[in-house]
Amino acid sequence: MVDVSAKSDTQRTAIASGVLRMQPATLAQIRAGRMAKGDVLTVADVGAVMAAKRTPDIIPMCHSIALTGVQVEFAEITEPDACGCVGIKVTTTVSCVGQTGVEMEALTAANVALLTIYDMCKAIDRGMRIESVQLEEKRGGKSGVWLRGVSK
Repeated sequence: MVDVSAKSDTQRTAIASGVLRMQPATLAQIRAGRMAKGDVLTVADVGAVMAAKRTPDIIPMCHSIALTGVQVEFAEITEPDACGCVGIKVTTTVSCVGQTGVEMEALTAANVALLTIYDMCKAIDRGMRIESVQLEEKRGGKSGVWLRGVSK
């Protein structure tokens, strides 16, 4: 594990996203609240927050960080892809005041939100697929701001 004791505490934020592709009927069931395991997006939101808080327990060299916020947003993707699948995009924003960043917490939260949706819907759509999990933005620390698609 990297020693961060010489670093100053700064406000740090990371944003990650990912997409779960599914059949249109699956998205309709989620939207209607008719999945047997319950309210899919509410459970996925809770799962994402729990995952962000527990990231150091599952990523071996990740520091324990006192998080100050975790936000989870869901957006429907209603335009079918080449396979006829629609989807749900998950965006997670994680923040803290600390000596190291929260990129891993944001990425872990996004992945767990997507896996939770998959778990709750797999009985009707085993062909769902997780795509494009990625860091979108990070702010804070010595390196400052990093934005996907913007080169320094």
